[in-house]
Amino acid sequence: MAKLAKLHRSQNNRMIAGVIGGIAEYVGWSPTWVRVLFVIISSLSAAVPGILIYIILWITMPKATNESYQ
Repeated sequence: MAKLAKLHRSQNNRMIAGVIGGIAEYVGWSPTWVRVLFVIISSLSAAVPGILIYIILWITMPKATNESYQ
C-alpha cells in the first residue's frame, strides 16, 4: 500500500472526500479501522460533532497527487 509523505486527502481510499483515507494512508493503518475509530470517537464526543471536524479537514487538507505518495 502506498504511504503519503505528508497529510493529504487520499485519491485511492475515499468514500466521501478522502479525509479518513488520507489519515489512514499517512499513519499506515487500514482505512476501515480508522473509519470505525472515527465513528466511535464521534459518537462519544458531545462537545464537537465528528461531522464538523470532517468538514473542517475536508476544507483544509489538500488533495493528494501522484507526487504525494512515497
